[in-house]
Amino acid sequence: MISNWLSAALARRNIHYGWVMVGVTFLTTLITAGTVGAPGVFIVPLQHEFGWTTAEISSALSIRFILFGLMAPFAAALLNRFGLRNVTLSALLIVVSALVASLAMTKLWQLMLLWGVVIGIGTGMTALVLGATIAARWFAARRGLVVGILTASVATGQLVFLPLLAGLTERMGWRVALGLVCVMLGIAAFAVFMTMRDRPGDVGLRPFGDEGTQPLPAPPPNTAPIMAAALGALRDAAKSRVFWILFATFFICGASTNGLIQVHLIPMCLDFGIPQVQAASLLAAMGIFDFVGTIVSGWLSDRYDNRWLLFWYYGLRGLSLLFLPFTDFSFYGLSLFAMFYGLDWIATVPPTVRLTAQRFGPERANLVFGWIFAGHQLGAGIAAFGAGLSRTMLATYLPAFFVAGALCVVAALITLAISRHPKPVAA
Repeated sequence: MISNWLSAALARRNIHYGWVMVGVTFLTTLITAGTVGAPGVFIVPLQHEFGWTTAEISSALSIRFILFGLMAPFAAALLNRFGLRNVTLSALLIVVSALVASLAMTKLWQLMLLWGVVIGIGTGMTALVLGATIAARWFAARRGLVVGILTASVATGQLVFLPLLAGLTERMGWRVALGLVCVMLGIAAFAVFMTMRDRPGDVGLRPFGDEGTQPLPAPPPNTAPIMAAALGALRDAAKSRVFWILFATFFICGASTNGLIQVHLIPMCLDFGIPQVQAASLLAAMGIFDFVGTIVSGWLSDRYDNRWLLFWYYGLRGLSLLFLPFTDFSFYGLSLFAMFYGLDWIATVPPTVRLTAQRFGPERANLVFGWIFAGHQLGAGIAAFGAGLSRTMLATYLPAFFVAGALCVVAALITLAISRHPKPVAA
């Protein structure tokens, strides 16, 4: 490891090592996001080679989607007990092992096991809780900005790598593209091994923005069983009204983003005669605006009342979803929607993480946020099914968009029920 030498070299230039942690975590999240989105590029090649149906391939991806969310609170417990570097390296190793093994798969159950269960667990071991943990432990100031940067890397990873993987798959086959993913994950693992540390005290520092003079002592070793730590955090957090407000609003966040737009916007556009490539370009444009919006949201959450930020984010998202059916799906209307909605796609994450850290403390923030993030994925799953049911039963997606828009307005209102200066919940 070069962390001690690098920390000293940066200190001479008045640069805190926490920004190295942000950099290596951004790289890891960037590549992991590309890995999570990559199977979408491989669906058609797998159909042609093995004869699997879209439903069969999608079922494996659905398993991964669910496990990705359900692993979050237990991932936080793993991070607290075994350390950031050890858990992140283990997660990358699990994902790489599954991808390498899948190069030789020939049966559908192998796809389910490797791309569904194993990759779902591996990617879920870090998810958004890794960024939340970095922000809570390494930063006393600029936490919102850090969360915004690390959250934005998710959209960036899909934007950067998916077009590259699609082109490589078309020219050289899906196995070559998958091999490139493995190489990128290996680069991330090397960077994590060399530079990632668990706490500022490991390199003789206090968190960024902390004006103390001595490094903070490391907390006592966490020997609690992983299940007990995760469930214990849920038990304690559930006593707080703030937890249930954040859980409910993040449930609505998932229902109005991943579960609805990410899954069903393209087929809904097809219903209105918009070609698939043009609809996919709409999602790409949203990703670009999302990158900007999430970083700006992080900057704002360091300076303004996070309750009011969430009020405006959810309220404006709700209005954009209610507006979409009235755009006539014209180029101008959809472009306006892509810009407006894209800026707000996951802008809710930085203020939600900050409120969680303020209420539950830096050491338990990742555990509690893990459960809140599980609510996000639960909302995404229900919305994905509900919108599909609307299309099947009513021959239109529009009711699902109206419901999602109305729920966002509800989320905006209930965020104001959070007290302005909540007292931290005792562990």
